[in-house]
Amino acid sequence: MSTVENNKVTFLEPAADFDWAGVEDDKKALSPDAHEKMEKAYEDTLSSISEKEVLMGTVVGMNKKEVVINIGYKSEGVVPISEFRYKPDLAIGDQVEVYIEKQEDKGGQMVVSHKTARVHNAWGKVNHAMETSEIITGFVKCRTKGGLIVDVFGIEAFLPGSQIDVKPIRDYDQFVGKNMEFKVVKINQEFKNVVVSHKALIEAELEAQKKQIIGGLEKGQVLEGTVKNITSYGVFVDLGGVDGLIHITDLSYGRVSHPEEIVKLDDKINVVILDFDDEKRRIALGLKQLQPHPWDALSADMNAGDKVKGKVMVITDYGAFVEVAAGVEGLLHVSEMSWSQHLRSPKDFLKEGQEIDCVILNIDREERKMSLGMKQLAADPWADIEFKYPLRSKHTAKVRNFTHFGIFAELEEGVDGLIHISDLSWTKRIKHPSEFCNMGDSVEVMVLEVDKDNRRLSLGHKQVEENPWDVFATVFTPGSVHEGTLTGRAGQNFVVSLPYGVEGTVTAKHLKKADGSKAELEEKMPFMVLEFNGEARRIVLSHTRTFEEGEEPVESAPAGKRAPRKEGGASSSAAVKSVNDKVEKSTLGDLSVLSDLKSSMETTERATKSKKKEKPEEEEGEEA
Repeated sequence: MSTVENNKVTFLEPAADFDWAGVEDDKKALSPDAHEKMEKAYEDTLSSISEKEVLMGTVVGMNKKEVVINIGYKSEGVVPISEFRYKPDLAIGDQVEVYIEKQEDKGGQMVVSHKTARVHNAWGKVNHAMETSEIITGFVKCRTKGGLIVDVFGIEAFLPGSQIDVKPIRDYDQFVGKNMEFKVVKINQEFKNVVVSHKALIEAELEAQKKQIIGGLEKGQVLEGTVKNITSYGVFVDLGGVDGLIHITDLSYGRVSHPEEIVKLDDKINVVILDFDDEKRRIALGLKQLQPHPWDALSADMNAGDKVKGKVMVITDYGAFVEVAAGVEGLLHVSEMSWSQHLRSPKDFLKEGQEIDCVILNIDREERKMSLGMKQLAADPWADIEFKYPLRSKHTAKVRNFTHFGIFAELEEGVDGLIHISDLSWTKRIKHPSEFCNMGDSVEVMVLEVDKDNRRLSLGHKQVEENPWDVFATVFTPGSVHEGTLTGRAGQNFVVSLPYGVEGTVTAKHLKKADGSKAELEEKMPFMVLEFNGEARRIVLSHTRTFEEGEEPVESAPAGKRAPRKEGGASSSAAVKSVNDKVEKSTLGDLSVLSDLKSSMETTERATKSKKKEKPEEEEGEEA
């Protein structure tokens, strides 16, 4: 026999003077019918049970390891207490369900399970709870990725982290080992998965609270709230059942890279209501509006022209924003960073966080705008431009940019000039400046014009040297013959490359050879000068005239006009041939040689004139 005291099962010893012989005598005195009747009466006092059945039982005993459950059978069932972890308040006398696994084991003990009994009926209960939106109680067993595992009716259900509470939960472990109320929100019958939510229980209450709170809101109202969540674009604040957003631009008058620079999670802060929407339940909050605007506190002594120190906050493609006082920024445009007229990236001059000196160019307190300059701290290179670069002065410049009409060359930082394409070479016809030089090359230039007011300089490269066409006029005289190469075509005419880098033109009919054939490109042959125009830099040639008889050369004439023929063509041709022989034998690769040739020819001409004057005097003496 056994008794239960203080949640413990105690087995009692029989009395020492018990008359066992009398009991045996009583059994013998009973007839078989009477004995059967007595056994039947005893069995009627016991419950009729069968294996694989779920029954309700009463807790009659407990210890640290086991729970004894009486189901009205001849022996009690023993269940491990771990099966009741979800119910820590289990007490003697509680009614619990058990599953009969075996009526008797080898030791004659009935084998039962409370966990199996719960699972046996769990799916029916779970489906019913979802259909009726019933609130159920579950035991949080452990933490898992993205949420918690909950014991509901013996089934392991998943509680997502987002469904634990209306506010984000960062520490899931605080709920492990606790009982919580839930609603079943999703069941996957195929995979036997159950999803529950605790958040759904409190949303209804919060919805009513939100309506009440929003109904009492007013623009400009100051409330206390708790920082609930921080994102890259702003801060969500719990106002006591309803959330509001502080946009990152409303956190501070200064520039904010991330809201975490201003607030932290769970901070208690005061905010002002900027706007709200009853229908969408959106509330716009502000934090900086509770503080005076930095522009209002800006010193009245700060004016345009003042030199100030500032910190580079942000660099953009067009300039940099510099903080000159707490919360007060000015724009330093890239054009105000250097006197150079070549706009470069602001990152070539500044770095974020750099402390710089600058000058206030313009300040508008009403619009709260400020323009800054940095180049003004250095001397303006155009202030005395007419003295540094006087007219006709020669300098070395750096090629900075090409255009279809010329080259922009830099004399110094901030001082650029234009070399027109026509001022690049005396002799070559240049179609694009890239044919003449490369970016970054150094070129010799002469200052042709200075426009200080408009900050413009006109430069020339060819003017650095003497105009060779003055010399060419004495070399390529009409009627003179020179060796040339047919190099290309220009419109209706052909281009001939002559000595000293000069080019001439010839028409198709003047390319006829003595044998009647036509000249071909890259063919070298003699050409006679028909026309020379120094101003237009034009030399008209003919190959045919070099062998035709009776044709006279044409003297140099204005562009578009032919010069009249002269008498004595044969003697003129002989003189020209003599000069050309001398010229062809000379090595004339540069302008200095041309200059020497010009001087020599002028000397010869003066000597000839002198002899002509002396001859008439001699003739007069003879006659006398």
